[in-house]
Amino acid sequence: MSEDVTARGTVLGRVRDALALSRPEGSPPPDVPRAYRTGRTLPDAERLALFTDRLVDYRARVTPCTAAATAEVLTGLLRGHGVRRVGVPPGLDVSWRAALEAELDEVREDGPAAPPPQLATLDAVVTSSAVSCAETGTVFLDGSPDQGRRALSLVPDLHVCVVDLSSVEAGVPEAVARLVPERPTTLISGPSATSDIELERVEGVHGPRTLEVVIRTDA
Repeated sequence: MSEDVTARGTVLGRVRDALALSRPEGSPPPDVPRAYRTGRTLPDAERLALFTDRLVDYRARVTPCTAAATAEVLTGLLRGHGVRRVGVPPGLDVSWRAALEAELDEVREDGPAAPPPQLATLDAVVTSSAVSCAETGTVFLDGSPDQGRRALSLVPDLHVCVVDLSSVEAGVPEAVARLVPERPTTLISGPSATSDIELERVEGVHGPRTLEVVIRTDA
């Protein structure tokens, strides 16, 4: 125990000595540039291209569309995956939900009382999103009514996520600045994947095996 304490004291002493040599006592700390804190912007076309490139690199599938065509695109994607049962958050756009109900066998509204095993019976989930980061290809969900609770987006094997281009920020600081700190935040960068076993990539271990991102370019 005494050796651990002595070693700790030695390390801390060296840190104090290094700090003392770095600047005279009582002098103000150096002015470190904080350019990363400033708001960066990119034109819509560049943001869309960068975001799409990062999503595809993560093996997500990307479909751009207009706001008016959202419901049609959603039903087409689900039909292409052979989906018959889909879960939706309670606040999903009513026109999207109506289109899903007309096309599928079951559209199940999720709620806090629904146990995860019930979510496992769904073929897919459709949600909106809070904000996204073009630079990292990351979609942020914050548990709002149009996104639902975290389990809804993690249990079904297919996640179809709608992103408005106006909610896509250039970098991480800009994206985080738009989030409400008190809300539960889920960060999604492509389908769930791991390479823990023999460095072989396996998808669908911790969440959806397939991520479809619908980007509304005029919203």
